[in-house]
Amino acid sequence: MELSAEDAKLVTLARAARARHGASQGAAVRDLDGRTYAASTVAMDTLHLAALDLAVAMAVSSGAKGLEAAAVVTEGDVPIRTDTVSEFGGAGVPVVVADAAGTVDTVLEA
Repeated sequence: MELSAEDAKLVTLARAARARHGASQGAAVRDLDGRTYAASTVAMDTLHLAALDLAVAMAVSSGAKGLEAAAVVTEGDVPIRTDTVSEFGGAGVPVVVADAAGTVDTVLEA
């Protein structure tokens, strides 16, 4: 599947966030101004956050007004929850799902 340069950048950022922390997932989102936010899964004894939820939270806390697109890099057949993307970005925001090598598996619509 061919991605736009901007969506391919989201996959690259998500891969880097995942690899940097050795996490199960990495995610990146692009806000309406074109700014990007990347995060990895947080799995601590007292705190568990999915990478996509954290990337959305970073955008919200930075003052973003909405989302254009998102990407998640993951291993295996792990369900991807897109409810935070749709709540903040509205219906129809594309969520690119790729494997650890960056190969796109599917594009969900939040």
